[in-house]
Amino acid sequence: MKTAVIGTGVICEQHLIGLSRVGAARLVGVCDLSPAMAEYTADRFHADATYTNYRAMLEQAKPDVVHVLTPPPTHLRLVTDCLDAGAHVFVEKPAAPTHAELTQLLDASTRTGKLLVEDHNYRFNQAVQQIEQLVEEGELGTVGEVEVRMVLGIRGEGGRFADRHLRHPSHDMPAGVIHEFITHLCYLGLMFIPPGQPRTAERVSALWSNHGGGDHFRYDDLDATAIVGDTHLRIRFSCHTGPDCFTLRVRGSEGWAETDLFLPHVRVVKPRPGGRQLSPLVNQFAGGWTLLTASARSFRDKIMQRSAYEGLHELVVRLYDAIDRGAPMPVTTQDMQDTSRLVDALVAGQEAA
Repeated sequence: MKTAVIGTGVICEQHLIGLSRVGAARLVGVCDLSPAMAEYTADRFHADATYTNYRAMLEQAKPDVVHVLTPPPTHLRLVTDCLDAGAHVFVEKPAAPTHAELTQLLDASTRTGKLLVEDHNYRFNQAVQQIEQLVEEGELGTVGEVEVRMVLGIRGEGGRFADRHLRHPSHDMPAGVIHEFITHLCYLGLMFIPPGQPRTAERVSALWSNHGGGDHFRYDDLDATAIVGDTHLRIRFSCHTGPDCFTLRVRGSEGWAETDLFLPHVRVVKPRPGGRQLSPLVNQFAGGWTLLTASARSFRDKIMQRSAYEGLHELVVRLYDAIDRGAPMPVTTQDMQDTSRLVDALVAGQEAA
């Protein structure tokens, strides 16, 4: 399959690392408004050609798959043009800032007969997959609560979002910079809704705050709860606590499991052999051993320059395999729609503080 990328920002490297593991893919084009960035990326990942005009790339390289990695406000035009040019599209999250725009993209996908897949990469991290397996095997009982929490210093001096002289496009999204990350929080929460339950939020409470003040950031904090079927989702984003973390906790009727995707591990608390009296002690021992081994792995991964993007690499491999075999996509249209609707509900339920 002939592959091309549009946009050579930070995330592009991770997409192309994943692509390097797909034997059936050939990188025929790299497009960026910066010729230097396009040439650097093409040299590093052995692309056939570079472009500064994506329409010229679509016409000349004729890619089968295009990775659209530009800021979300540009996606409607770029993705539609790629689909119309006969290419499948793998687009960075959020595929569209609103569900209305996502619907337009999905309509274009249906009209052209080409696939559209949004990047839900953290679903495919090993720790998340392990928790999903625990849920599927009934180890935690019936899921009743899911909490996804991200702490990230988006207001930090020198950061890409804090520069007043070079305004990041995410500031202009409906929820500001937090909108850049909220898709991750929503799809991780929704993936653990028990089968048979609707994945549409019946009640939403969203408290948005700008604790840092000023007019550069619309919000820098989100504390939200959504009731989805019989399951409570807690979605939390903060930039004023520390250290940075990205935690997922799934609570069921029999036990709970958690991970921090910035320090990959899976801690499980459930009934253990020995009965109710010994279970707390066994759980504490197991949890301590899990954190100890996770710390050793994280140190090794730092040395080997591995990152939390392992799920993205896995998703790229699965995506191309599914295209090649004509199999169902690893991220479905329904997944994208459910996530987008929840994001819309959180934005619509804004209670500013």
